[in-house]
Amino acid sequence: MAEVTSCVPYPTIDDSSFDLIVYGTGLPESILAAAAATSGKTVLHLDSNPFYGSHFASLPLPSYSSFLQSTLPTHPPLSTNGSASSSPYQELVLEACRVYSDVQITASNLPDSSTKFYLDLPGPRVFYCADMAVDLMLRSGASHHIEFKSIDGSLMYWDGRLWSVPDSRQAIFRDKSLSLAEKSQMMKFLKLMQTHIALESAAPPPEDGNVGVSSEDMDIPFTDFLKKQKLPPKIRAIILYAIALADDDQDDGAAFRKSITTKEGIQRISLYISSLGRLNNAVGAFIYPLYGHGELSQAFCRCAAVKGALYVLRMPIVSLLIDKVNNQYKGVRLASGQEIFSHQLVMEPSCTVSSTILHPLHDEALQRSTSTRKVAKGVFITSGAIEQYASNILVIFPPRSLLFEQSTTIRVLQICGNAAVCPLGTYVVYVSTYCDDAHQGKECIRAAMKTLFTIPDSNSCEKDIDLNDGSASKPTLLWSAIYIQELLQASTGPIFSSPMPDGDLDYRNVLESTIKLFSSMYPEAEFLPPKVTSNTEEEGNFSD
Repeated sequence: MAEVTSCVPYPTIDDSSFDLIVYGTGLPESILAAAAATSGKTVLHLDSNPFYGSHFASLPLPSYSSFLQSTLPTHPPLSTNGSASSSPYQELVLEACRVYSDVQITASNLPDSSTKFYLDLPGPRVFYCADMAVDLMLRSGASHHIEFKSIDGSLMYWDGRLWSVPDSRQAIFRDKSLSLAEKSQMMKFLKLMQTHIALESAAPPPEDGNVGVSSEDMDIPFTDFLKKQKLPPKIRAIILYAIALADDDQDDGAAFRKSITTKEGIQRISLYISSLGRLNNAVGAFIYPLYGHGELSQAFCRCAAVKGALYVLRMPIVSLLIDKVNNQYKGVRLASGQEIFSHQLVMEPSCTVSSTILHPLHDEALQRSTSTRKVAKGVFITSGAIEQYASNILVIFPPRSLLFEQSTTIRVLQICGNAAVCPLGTYVVYVSTYCDDAHQGKECIRAAMKTLFTIPDSNSCEKDIDLNDGSASKPTLLWSAIYIQELLQASTGPIFSSPMPDGDLDYRNVLESTIKLFSSMYPEAEFLPPKVTSNTEEEGNFSD
């Protein structure tokens, strides 16, 4: 987990030239550093922060609050000692853009042990047991530096209360919220999915002509396919939002929303099904890293260091060095004044270059792709669990389930003390949803907050929703942070920029962007080739 320490004088870096400089120790940058070092490149990995992880870090509560509310960093003016005219380089000042806004933090009856809380910047976030991120950790050796806890299960909000998500034959039979007809429909659909997935992987195709889902249905909206199966609204919601994890209202029909096709829906269900029972001690489809998601960046940094990468924290880059003759990137100037040269540079997503001095030839390379959508996030500390018998759980609020204006899925992840991110008896709860503007997003986060928690000294005249028909009280809110995060995409060119955490529940899109960056940088190199491991190593470190 990230530790924030006091500043020390800038050290001198012995070597002055590297194949690659990576600025920022977020997960994408750390994976790129490990991949480059593994392929034999010399790597210098820098971070202006005194901790690992950047926007993917897990921070102690006081540091987390400071990081969200911090002003943009400033550095001393460049000292050229009158040699600017004789220098062969033009210096482009590196600046930081604001990625967090509308931050609101409140506290009530917070325990004195506040430094024992470690909060994820990229949360809510989990891993599928069978996704590419787990495979990447296993084959790179990063799994030896990190342990995981199981997510106990998933709940979905429907008709004013929370229900368990029946995601397997056994769960469907045990579920008391489904009627016999609904259980039969759910079983029939899961059997169809399993048959189709098995047939797709079969070679040659079966002689009986059974093809599962027809090719015509594969390209239609998944919600239309579910309707063709005559599934009722509740079952469709479970499949679309709790298993396939659709972001947007699939029945909205608005052109600018992402509609999942049947093909994509089946791929997501296949990943979910293959994750069930894959790993020892994982009772469901999802796992969570012990000590928080910041451990992932550190694990890949350790892999890179083993391969020779050099690490320096608390070392800001203040400017880029551009050749005056051919306008090509050559290196960087550090806050210490030292010039370091490299063939390529990767920058963390909040870095940009002042447009007033940006050379036209570098404009395309340094322009960030910013999504018009944002991510509204809430982080909460509570005195009790949302569900009495589940400590680490995922909660899904389908679109329109809380507010009429709620056009996106709201996802909630509750983590308890057994993940070593909070004292026993308290819980950390992450909430997020995509949004088009800050007001819309924060209203959705507040609606989920009021539904799940008892808010002390609330002056709101709105009546809290009782999730359990009065049979149990809701957990009390002790601390909260609600804010908006910008979505910055990866960019390629002479200078590469890594992506911000997106609003998804898993890392698939982030990893795909990272792999594309590496392929653009080193098209001839293999991306983190598998290590030879024993059978006992293949499962990594998973805790009971």
